[in-house]
Amino acid sequence: MTPHNEAKKEDIAKVVIMPGDPLRAKYIAENFLEDYKLVNSVRGMYAYTGHYKGKILTVMAHGMGMPSIGIYSYELFKIYDVDTIIRIGSCGGYSKDLNLFDIILSENCFSEGNYALTLNNDNCHLVSANKELNNVIESTANDINITLHKGNTVCTDCFDLYMTDVNKFLERIPEGFNPLGAEMEAFALFYNAQILNKKAACLMSVVDSKYIDNVATPEERQTGLNNMIKLSLESALKC
Repeated sequence: MTPHNEAKKEDIAKVVIMPGDPLRAKYIAENFLEDYKLVNSVRGMYAYTGHYKGKILTVMAHGMGMPSIGIYSYELFKIYDVDTIIRIGSCGGYSKDLNLFDIILSENCFSEGNYALTLNNDNCHLVSANKELNNVIESTANDINITLHKGNTVCTDCFDLYMTDVNKFLERIPEGFNPLGAEMEAFALFYNAQILNKKAACLMSVVDSKYIDNVATPEERQTGLNNMIKLSLESALKC
C-alpha cells in the first residue's frame, strides 16, 4: 500500500485502464466488468478490479493533470508491478477533421512543462507512447470497426479552453508537430512508462474543439464515451 492507494499488491491487475474521473471508473466497473470489487477509495480515487470476458483487469481513476496521474501511474508501475496502462480520457480537438467524440490515439506527446526535469533531472519535453501497445489498439479498432485517428498530441499544464490565447501556445509547439488534440496527462504517463520500462498508451475522445461551437456536457463526457471504453477493454484482452 501507499499513501495514495490502499489496495494490496495482489488486488491490482497487470493491465490497468485509467480514466481521469473516478465516476467514470465506477461506470466502467458497473457496466463492463464482472465480479468486480472496489480495491481503492483513498481521496475518492476509485479503483476496481474484476473480469472482462474472463481476463482480470483493474480500472483506476487518475485525476486531473500531470502531477496526479504522475503519482498514480508511477506507483502502479513501480510498486504494484503493473505492466500496461491504457489511459482513456477527453481532449480538445485541434484539427478541422475531428468531430465530437471522435477517438484519438496519441503517438507522440509534447509538453512545455517540467515533469521530466523535476522527477528525473531530464530536460525532456517530447515522449512517445509504446509502439507495440499502440499497434495492438490500432489492430483492435480495425477488428471491431471503430474509427481511430492516430497522431501527435500536446499535454498542457492548464485547461486549454482557459488559455488567454491558445494560438500563442500553438506557436510554441515544435514546427511540423501538428497536434490532433490537447489533454493534460499523457506526457507524465508516457514518461513514467519510459523510465520504468513499462507500456503505456493514451486514447482520448474529443469533447470540445477550437473548430466546433458545441462542448460536451459533463453527462456526455461520462457516458458518451462507450466506443473508447470498449476499444480499451478489447485491446486489454490482447495484452
